[in-house]
Amino acid sequence: MAISLQDMMAAANAAVARIPVEKAQALIAEGALLLDIRDAPELELQGRASGSHHIPRGMLEFRADPASPFHDPELRMDRVIVLHCASGGRAALAGKLLKDMGFAEVYNLGGFSDWQGAGAPVEEPVDLGMSG
Repeated sequence: MAISLQDMMAAANAAVARIPVEKAQALIAEGALLLDIRDAPELELQGRASGSHHIPRGMLEFRADPASPFHDPELRMDRVIVLHCASGGRAALAGKLLKDMGFAEVYNLGGFSDWQGAGAPVEEPVDLGMSG
């Protein structure tokens, strides 16, 4: 039986708690990884949360699996992971994926706009100069 996006989102939202920026900041202060899963052009245009680590959603499985030659050592099964994307949908799906892969504690911060809206620190977009 085929699964719809609505089904996938419901399962992801049930598996991964959405937390406010203040809770995310407290977890980060205790060593959690703030993981931005937006695509590179989004970061270039919009900026990023200060201190965030970037792995595009399309590479997450490859970076998360310790057996992969593309493994990112920042992703550890015992480390708290706080995900965000642009609005929270991709972060929810990615959070469920990480939980399915064995990551113990994963949260969905929502979107970059949530981070910005709470007045949390950001790094401004890259100035593309004359090519932008």
